[in-house]
Amino acid sequence: MGGLIAARAAGRMGARQQYRTMARMQRRRSAFQDRAGMRQDFEPAGQQGYEEEAPAAPAQADYTVELERLAQLRDQGVITAEDFEAKKRQVLGL
Repeated sequence: MGGLIAARAAGRMGARQQYRTMARMQRRRSAFQDRAGMRQDFEPAGQQGYEEEAPAAPAQADYTVELERLAQLRDQGVITAEDFEAKKRQVLGL
């Protein structure tokens, strides 16, 4: 019975040591990435949070391409005329 308890304790100790080793390796990797300026989240080192950018207004050509594609779908019978009109209002922002 003593062998079973010792084996289980050794297994737990091994798992704990493996976790500590992996955590140490991750801390070293993060420190190196901070110094080198290459973060995995594509954020420059030392910068906190994210800046929100206003969405760029689509060009007029984007509207026409989208409307032509919707018209083709309507003509093929994939979408109904009501669906086309609703999507057209959405694309045009009406």
